[in-house]
Amino acid sequence: MEWLEAPDIEKEIRHLVRSLKFDHIDSNSIHCVRSYGSTSRAIARIWSLPRIWRQVLNINPQYVLEVVSQYYDKQSDTDKRKTLIHELMHIPKNFSGSLVSHRGRYHRIDKHSVDKLFQIYLSNIKENV
Repeated sequence: MEWLEAPDIEKEIRHLVRSLKFDHIDSNSIHCVRSYGSTSRAIARIWSLPRIWRQVLNINPQYVLEVVSQYYDKQSDTDKRKTLIHELMHIPKNFSGSLVSHRGRYHRIDKHSVDKLFQIYLSNIKENV
């Protein structure tokens, strides 16, 4: 398997963070890669750097957003954005370096919640045109 930097994804992440007003996310601390040759069935994944590494290296929380080329690149632009929104939803409001699960007591990361945020994204884009 091979990972290559994905500046196009980083640009899209910055755009989504601004457009969705995800003020809790430091987009400079999200590093994006495109993987090739993965056997994963996932379209994309988000990884966090464990707290012990951050503490020892004396760095702020960092995330790596990986898109699996064989699936992600075939998606429509709309589905690509929805995929990235889904991954951004895994980042907690306190940007602690941890990850939010798909289901919790007060939240869900599912098709409905992603579609709802995508509609907000579209309305915010129209307002700024």
